[in-house]
Parts: sequence; structure tokens; C-alpha cells
Amino acid sequence: MRRGVAELPLHTGHVPSWLLIRMKELAEVIVKLVVEEYGSWGFLERIADPVWFQALNNIIGMDWDSSGSTTVTSAIIRDVLKKLDLGVYAAGGKGDASLRTPLELRRIAERLGLEGDRLTRISALVAKVDGVALQAGYQLYHHVFFVDSDGRWAVVQQGMNEKARMARRYHWFSEMLYSFVETPHSGVSGIAGLALNTVDKGMDKHQRLLVDLASENPRRLESMVKQALAIAQGDAPLLSYYSPYPVRETREIVKRYLKLGGVSVNTAALKNASELGVNSYQELLGIRGFGPSTLRALALVAELVYETPPSWRDPVTHPVDPFKFAYAVGGKDGVPFPVDRRTYDELLKILGELTRRVRSRWALRRLATLTKEWSPPSEEKVPT
Repeated sequence: MRRGVAELPLHTGHVPSWLLIRMKELAEVIVKLVVEEYGSWGFLERIADPVWFQALNNIIGMDWDSSGSTTVTSAIIRDVLKKLDLGVYAAGGKGDASLRTPLELRRIAERLGLEGDRLTRISALVAKVDGVALQAGYQLYHHVFFVDSDGRWAVVQQGMNEKARMARRYHWFSEMLYSFVETPHSGVSGIAGLALNTVDKGMDKHQRLLVDLASENPRRLESMVKQALAIAQGDAPLLSYYSPYPVRETREIVKRYLKLGGVSVNTAALKNASELGVNSYQELLGIRGFGPSTLRALALVAELVYETPPSWRDPVTHPVDPFKFAYAVGGKDGVPFPVDRRTYDELLKILGELTRRVRSRWALRRLATLTKEWSPPSEEKVPT
């Protein structure tokens, strides 16, 4: 992928009802055309593409650069899929709605003859990877799981960094997935920064060590973590007995972990992992109570004591920002220009007519060719 940055700042407010109605109508036309042209596979593939997803958000008139581009657009797509019954279904959503994902997936699976428990396990694991195995300071609050009648799936979830007031969006696609614990994303949209990345490529040795550490005596792990934290406070206790690093370097290593939050050991979770005989990193992530703080503790011990550090490469992969699609009807907050109801209604009327004609596909492709090379004036691309 080409690399770049997509800013998703926290925006307050809501979408006015007159605009939301039109957004759903335009999204309905686009989603239906995509499924008819490329099938459910092609639709899921596009949902899992950060650029296509953002372009859809822009073209229906949502803010081109806000955290709401994820939550609002996902909710609209979900409503459209429910209304049209195109063979693709969605579960989950923002906040409390995300907690209903397992129940909704089981209902969808029963309807389609799929294995509901498998889908719920995948949903939970995807959330655990982006909430625990990959840490960049973002707390997940949005999770939508898309699945088709053949069992292919895509996930769009988002986390918020409350301090920075910025969001980060994670995309997954089953048909691009080699492993849940090795570079699993189809795309990550956000601003690159400090990231504890235990699912980066080449992390096999580190992951194996984390699993081994999880089976050790939790008291010993707690002791090493406490000594490491003491060094960060300026002390030089017995950790020098364990760590091959000089005290100053050890202190900097510990501080890097602390920037992402507290470091502590959930002894109950580790005891559970030991009793269940966990023997893979994927299984470890599935243990209840194995959260971000415990992962940081194990990764810290792995680095300080066994010289097996995690990756600190941030996997943000968002390519060029599709700002030009915001010129279709404008943006909710007035960038590049305010949404005009009359223009929006004319667009919906034209698209409705085109989709009813036999040669509509040719006409739409011709329009796409005419605008393919056009780029908007850079000075008009301003934060909303």
C-alpha cells in the first residue's frame, strides 16, 4: 500500500435529519450498484479498504475528516443492507451496540446456515487484537461485523484517543487474512505514532515468549515488573540482576511502555491461561481478563529480561485521502462547500433514472472516466 495519513479528529454534534435521509438514499444506490456489479465479495473487499470507505463517507456528504465518518457511515450501510437484503449482513455498531454483536451474529448465522460460534469468536478476537495486541493509545468504542451468505466477512472498528481527541480506524477482510496474529489488517487509518505492535511481521519469537511467560509463576512476573517500575522512578533495585541493559537504557525502555498506560499483571487471567494449557498467542489473546496492561507487563519482561522486544512499528497504512469525493454534494460542516438540498435531490433523481436504464452501467463508467484524473484545489482541503 501507498502510505499516508488520514486525520479523524473527534467531532461533536449530529447529522440533521434532512441530510441523513438523503445520505441513506444515496448510499442505497451505491451499495446496490456495487453488489450487483462485483458481488458480495467485491462489496466486502471495498468496505475493508480505508480509501473506498472514506470515499463513500465523503460522497454522501459526511464530514470528510471526522471520527463520525466511521460511525455514521457504518450505521447508514448497516441500515441499507437490512433494507435491501442483498446477501450481506451487518452486526454491531457504536458503544452499547457493539456489545450486541455476538447475539446479532448468531441470529444472522442461524438465518444463513453458518456457524454462529465461529463468527462470534472471530469478532471477539479481532477486537482483542486491536485493543490488546496492538496498542497505540486508542480505546475501542465502535465495532461492526459484515458477513455474506458464504461466510466471508469484513470488520470496521474504531478507537478513540481521548487525550489527543483523535480516532483510528481498523479494517479487516477475511479473504486477505493470512493470520490473526501477523499483519492481519487490510488497512489502518489514522495518524502514525508510538505503537506497541505484537502482531507485526516477524514477531513469532516474541509471541512464543509471551505465551511461555504467561505460564510462569505470576508472583515472579509481578516482582520483575515492580522492579522495572521502580527503575523508571529513579531507583536501581534488583532488576539489574535480571536485565542485561544498563540502568539508564532500562529506564527509557520502561518509560516507553508507560506512555501507553499502566503496567500490571492480572494473575487470575494468567492462572486461567496456565490451567487451560494455552500454547499459542492467538489462544492467549482469547483468555478473559488478558488485557492491555497485562500484555504490556509480559512484553516488558520479554524485552528487559530476555532481550526479545516487540515491534514498535505503527501499522497505519491509509493511502491517499479521497477528498475529491466530497465535491459530489458538499460536506455536513461546509467543506469544501455546504450541502445543498436541491443539488442533492437532483443527483438522487439522476442516479435513480440511470439505474433503471439498461445502459446505465456504461453511462456510470463513462462518468467515472471523465473525473478520474481530476484533483481538487489543495487550498480548499481544510479541517472541518
